[in-house]
Amino acid sequence: MSRAVYLLVVLHCSTILGCAGGNTGTCSRDEECASGFCRADGTCGPTDVDAAVSDDAIDGSSELCAPNHDGQIEVAELPLIAGRMATFRFATNPAFDTTGQANADGSRRWDLTAQLAGDLDQVVALASPTGAWWQPSFPSATYAVTLAQGSDLLGVFAVDAAAVTLLGVVSPEAGALRTELAYDPPAKILSLPFGATSTWSSTSTISGTAQGIITAYTERYQSLVDQVGTMATPYGEFPVLRVATDLTRTAGLATLSTKRTFAWTAECFGSVATVSSQDFETSSEFADPAEVRRIAP
Repeated sequence: MSRAVYLLVVLHCSTILGCAGGNTGTCSRDEECASGFCRADGTCGPTDVDAAVSDDAIDGSSELCAPNHDGQIEVAELPLIAGRMATFRFATNPAFDTTGQANADGSRRWDLTAQLAGDLDQVVALASPTGAWWQPSFPSATYAVTLAQGSDLLGVFAVDAAAVTLLGVVSPEAGALRTELAYDPPAKILSLPFGATSTWSSTSTISGTAQGIITAYTERYQSLVDQVGTMATPYGEFPVLRVATDLTRTAGLATLSTKRTFAWTAECFGSVATVSSQDFETSSEFADPAEVRRIAP
C-alpha cells in the first residue's frame, strides 16, 4: 500500500468547488488583496481562500493569514484544520525535471503550469476525527486525509506548534478486513517552524493490521529544506521553501522500498506542489517522477 510524506495534503480552500472566482485586480503587495495573496504576476488571488490559521487553530478557530515573507513557516502559516478542502491536479508517471531553473541570486524557479500527461483534478478534504471508528486509537489526531489518488486509505495526522506528525494509517470503515496501523513514535513530517537549511528526521515502528493481516515494519523519514525560490502552479506562482524528504521502509534487515519526495511549501498555503520519485531513486534530482501534484483553480 502507498503511504508517504509526499501525500501529506495541505489545503487552503473552503468550498467543494475549489478556489473559484476572486479578485483579479492588480497588486504589488499581499496586503493590497482581500485574499491576502498577491500572485507573482501582479494579480490578486481568489478571495474565497481559507488561507492559514491562527495560533489556536487546533482548537478549531481560524482567521485569514497574510504571508509575511520572513523565510520561516510556522504552525499559524499552515492551513491544517479538519474541514478544509481544495482542488489538486494529479499526474502519474509524467515527465518533469525537479531541478528547475537557476536564478542569479542562487534561488530557483519551477513551473508546473503546463498540462501533463494523464492530468486529473481531484477535490481532497481534511476529515475530522470526531465520530470516526478509529478516533479512540488516535485521540490526539487533528485530521485525516486520503494518502493517494485512487486509494481509500487515510493518513491520521496531528498538528501542534512543534510539528506535523503522522500517527497512523486506517481504512475508512472498521471490520474484519480493516487497516489500522500505528506509528511509534509518530513520524515527523514537518518540524515547526522551519526555514532554509532546516533538517529533521524520525524513525517509527509501524504495527497493526493491513486489510486484516497483522503487519509490522519500520519507516525512516529524513527531511531537509534544500532550496528556496518560486513555484508556478495552475493556481498562481508562490514564493516557496522546498522540503526534500527521503523515506526508507524496512522489515528486519531487508529494505522494502525507498522514495524521495519534494514538497514546495508556501506561507499561508502549505504545500502547493509535491513530486514523488519512483521507488529506489538514486539521483538527488530526477525527471521521471512517479507522481506530480499541484494546486489548481
